[in-house]
Amino acid sequence: MRRRLPSLNALRTFEAAARHGSFKAAAAELCVSHSAVSHQIKLLEQHLDVELFLRKARAVELSRIGRAYFPILRDAFDRIAEGTELILLHEAQDTLTVQVYSTFAIRWLIPRLPDFRGKHPDVQVRLHTSQWDVDFAHDDIDVCVMIGQPVHRDLHYDPLFSSRIFPVCSPAFLESAQLEQPADLAKHPILQVYPSERDWWVWLEANGVTNVDPATGEQYDSYDLAMNTAMQGQGIALGMEPFVTRDLDAGLLVEPFPSLRIYNEDSWYLVCRREKAQTEKISLFRDWLLHEISHDTSMPPARPEPAAESLRGIAATA
Repeated sequence: MRRRLPSLNALRTFEAAARHGSFKAAAAELCVSHSAVSHQIKLLEQHLDVELFLRKARAVELSRIGRAYFPILRDAFDRIAEGTELILLHEAQDTLTVQVYSTFAIRWLIPRLPDFRGKHPDVQVRLHTSQWDVDFAHDDIDVCVMIGQPVHRDLHYDPLFSSRIFPVCSPAFLESAQLEQPADLAKHPILQVYPSERDWWVWLEANGVTNVDPATGEQYDSYDLAMNTAMQGQGIALGMEPFVTRDLDAGLLVEPFPSLRIYNEDSWYLVCRREKAQTEKISLFRDWLLHEISHDTSMPPARPEPAAESLRGIAATA
């Protein structure tokens, strides 16, 4: 059946004007004149025999029908843009752009990447590190490893592992610090990872500590920097499994309170756009990553399952 479509140029103009709420801004985006935008909107309104904008003295506003029509066109143009991107990126199908946190890269992924390259020489990994999570709508990233919650419906999440966190310091620091109970942390420098500033609070609250403010200590942008600083005897950092395990085994770091490890509130995931989840290069990386994690003895035990009552609560809000 033949589709009853208005002019695509008129549709594109309307979508830009509706998105900006301005004919002038739409004209700037489309590199045309204000009058050209107004003309295209008028043609579309005549074609549909409806009023899409309410014209006011110095502004325009979507009509009721315009407000209903805009999200349909916005989603359609988004789909077209995504499909076009897939075609344009066809030449780069052998390159996999992976974003990870610097701690994950330095202390876990990079030592293992030669194994992936050996098994999949046709896939070139382009590694990007950031302390902030990917915005897949704007960032040129294929897949990322992140800690958080699976909250976006347009993304595909593969669970990787859960981490435990706990204070660590150098052996020499512990010998002189007299850390007998968690409240004693108040007497010593706390090393804070500011992109994950809640982690210290979670550990302190779980262990009933109310006299320590981790925000008063030195601030670092990664667990790797904080743990290396603690290793040099400059204070007490949070350690996170599995990234701290090697330093503990080597005696470079120690736990003042070895029985007080707690699970981080969030879990680790491999994340990509849902429509790209089954592409070959992402599938190869996912399978390899899950295999490496399952055979890594430094990984913490699986997070205990929530109680049945909690599960019912989760189901009720899903």
